[in-house]
Amino acid sequence: MLQAKLSPYLIALTPKQRKTLFKMGESSKPFVEKVLEYAVSNPEFLPAFAEEPEMQRDWKAHHDLNPCYNALNQIVSNLNDTVLLLGADLMKPSNAYYASVQMGVKMDVPNAKPIYEDLKVRYEQRPRRDNDEEEED
Repeated sequence: MLQAKLSPYLIALTPKQRKTLFKMGESSKPFVEKVLEYAVSNPEFLPAFAEEPEMQRDWKAHHDLNPCYNALNQIVSNLNDTVLLLGADLMKPSNAYYASVQMGVKMDVPNAKPIYEDLKVRYEQRPRRDNDEEEED
């Protein structure tokens, strides 16, 4: 439902695009607000490529979406923490089970070896990729 409501307003950027943008942080908001006021009272300084009505629409959209973003950001952060904690809670007994299977293999317990072979993949070392490959992802 949330996705359907917000999707007409949302834009997806690539990491490369995000890096090229000049970002407006909290400390820049008063500056932008003053520029918008001056653009109305002193339009002679507004560059030809900058359209004051478009800037006003962007400011309103930013202003309207920001509380939603802050609330969702908090929810996402809490959801991330919850999933992280659940994963940690699952890894403890899973590792204990794996250790028990390893012991079963050492003691030639029936059925232990195929379980061990299936589970050991989690802890096998994989070759590391270099940074050039990671940036392409």
